[in-house]
Amino acid sequence: MQNNTFSTLFVGQNLIKLKEVDSTNNFLKDLVSKSEPLAEGTVIMADNQFAGRGQQESVWQTQAGKNISTSIYLKPSFLPLDKQFYLNIAVSLAVSDALSHFIPSGIKVKWPNDMYYLNKKVGGILIENTLTGSSIKSSVIGIGLNINQQEFAENISDKATSVIQILQKVTPLMDIMEKIFVFMEKYYLILRSGKYSILQNDYLKRLYNFEMSASYKQNGEVFEGTIIGVEDSGRLQMNTANGLVSFNFKEIEFTHTK
Repeated sequence: MQNNTFSTLFVGQNLIKLKEVDSTNNFLKDLVSKSEPLAEGTVIMADNQFAGRGQQESVWQTQAGKNISTSIYLKPSFLPLDKQFYLNIAVSLAVSDALSHFIPSGIKVKWPNDMYYLNKKVGGILIENTLTGSSIKSSVIGIGLNINQQEFAENISDKATSVIQILQKVTPLMDIMEKIFVFMEKYYLILRSGKYSILQNDYLKRLYNFEMSASYKQNGEVFEGTIIGVEDSGRLQMNTANGLVSFNFKEIEFTHTK
């Protein structure tokens, strides 16, 4: 455990670095359950995460020492349960801003929680909230980003990319981590002040396929749709041949474009 000199008030000031762990989210949740009250903004970072998880138990593949595998501890008890997707929005904006600091154009947020460069995935977010009564007691925010990994498994090589593939140079992981901490704090404080419309507007500006006609798949059937917004609950709003339809997580697939 160490203290750092990041230019933040609390995010990343308590940074715990690990050589290897099954999942930084699991490690942090375990730490929260066992230890004395943990400082908000505590960060777990692992060189190697051998059982990283994506949304709804999908597996996140990563090469040791090449990428960012990190989890951040927050306590957004101020956030109403019907607004909890705004935490996802704040985190997505923070990560996209951090990446955009190094990659000037092309970074998008693919609903609900993937980071894209053009039509390829560069990372993802997994938020696990612990509820108490009608409020959020704590949140563990997992972030996985492809940074200096040059090669990917054959089955995902046409769908995934990394910062090194985009920029053709190595980027120090801590340089990107610091930007994530700075922007995370910025958007978290906007969230805490209840400025939901600012977050919503910024999110839509960065949303992959926003206001663009594209192909999607539901129950094996392909259809055309245009994303027009995201509800407070996180449901995706889309204009289709059947009119305005809202989709929940995992109800539709984005059809991949090379």
